[in-house]
Amino acid sequence: MDYTYAPGRNHLFVPGPVNIPEQVLRAMNRNNEDYRSPAIPALTKTLLEDVKKIFKTTSGTPFLFPTTGTGAWESALTNTLSPGDRIVSFIIGQFSLLWVDQQKRLGFNVDVVESEWGRGADLDALASKLAADAAHTIKAVCIVHNETATGVTNNLATVRKILDEYQHPALLLVDGVSSICALDFRMDEWGVDVALTGSQKALSLPTGLGIVCASPKAIDASKTAKSLRVFFDWKDYLKFYQLGTYWPYTPSIQLLYGLKAALDLIFEEGLENVIARHNRLANATRLAVDAWGLKNCTQKAEWFSDTVTAVVVPSNIDSSEIVRRGWKRYNLSLGLGLNKVAGKVFRIGHLGNLNDLQLLGCLAGVEMVLKDVGYPVKLGSGVAAACAYLQNNIPMIPSRI
Repeated sequence: MDYTYAPGRNHLFVPGPVNIPEQVLRAMNRNNEDYRSPAIPALTKTLLEDVKKIFKTTSGTPFLFPTTGTGAWESALTNTLSPGDRIVSFIIGQFSLLWVDQQKRLGFNVDVVESEWGRGADLDALASKLAADAAHTIKAVCIVHNETATGVTNNLATVRKILDEYQHPALLLVDGVSSICALDFRMDEWGVDVALTGSQKALSLPTGLGIVCASPKAIDASKTAKSLRVFFDWKDYLKFYQLGTYWPYTPSIQLLYGLKAALDLIFEEGLENVIARHNRLANATRLAVDAWGLKNCTQKAEWFSDTVTAVVVPSNIDSSEIVRRGWKRYNLSLGLGLNKVAGKVFRIGHLGNLNDLQLLGCLAGVEMVLKDVGYPVKLGSGVAAACAYLQNNIPMIPSRI
C-alpha cells in the first residue's frame, strides 16, 4: 500500500490475512532479544498453555512453528504417518485441493472423496469406506474444517461420530486455519488428533506462525511414523520442552509477543463471545447478499461459514472485476474466486478482530462496486438488511457497561 497510496485505511475483507489490532501492532514493535535468555522461555511457556485454550484441549501438545498453514499441514502429516499409508481426504474447494496435493507429493496413498464446490464433505462416503475397512488400512482421515474458497464449514462432530460408530482407529487430522478462534472448535470433545491453524486468520496476526496441536494418540504415532521430517519434527520440540528452553531453532520474537497480545484480546472478550460475534457478522453478511438478490456459493445452510461468504455473481459479470474495482476505486479488498469458481464468485471475509460497523462499511462498498459493474442493485438494500439484524443483536460492550 505504501506504493499505491489512497487516503484513509484500506478496508481489508479478504478471508485472511486480516486486520491487525493496534494492541498487537504495538506489542510487536520491539527490538530483537536473545531467545536463550530466561525471558523468552517464560513467555513461550505461557503461550503454550494459552494456545491450548483456543483448541479447547487439556491433553493436547501445542507446537509453534515459524511457518504458514501449509507448513503446519506438512507437520501434521509427516509426524504421524509413513510413506504409503492410506488416508481418506476430502476435496470441497481450493484449499482442501491443495492439502490433497501435498499429501500425494509426500508419498501417501490418498483416497480422495470429492464434492461439488459449494457442498460439504461427503460423510456418507466416509462411512462407507470405514465400514469396508475391517483390516484398518486407513491410517488417517484428513478434513478441512472451513473451506475459505467456497465458504463451507464441515461438521467435525459428525466425522468423530462416524469414526466411533465403526470403532475405527484412524487418526483425525483437521485443518482449522480459518476456523480456530472464530468457529466452535472442540479438540478434546471431538477426538481430533491433530489440529492446526495459521496466525494470519482469526488470531489477527501477521502471517508467519503455524500453530499445531497434537493429541496423546498423535504423539504416540509420531514415535513410529517413518516420513522424513527435519524442520517440522515434533521430537526436536519435545526435547527442548523437557529442557525448559522450548526452541530447537530461532523463533520470531516479535510474533511471539504479538501472539501473547492477540490471545489476551481474545480472552478479554471471551472465546465464546468471539465465536458469537463471528456468527453475528456472518448472519448480517448473508442477509445483505439475499437483499442484493444474489446467491451464496454454499448450497445448504448447514454448511454456511461464519468466517467467509462466497457470493455468486450473474453469468454476465466477471467477479474478478468486482474485486479489481473495489480495490482501485474504494480501497476495498475482497477475495477473488479461485480455481473452479474463478470469475464466478467474490468472497467477503468477516473474521478476526472486526466489529459490526467495519462490516457495514464493507457492505456499503460492495453495493457501490456492484452498481459500477452493471448489476442492478438497489443502493442501501444490503446495508439496511444487515443494519436491521445487527441493531437487534449487537450486545453491549462488557467493559463499557
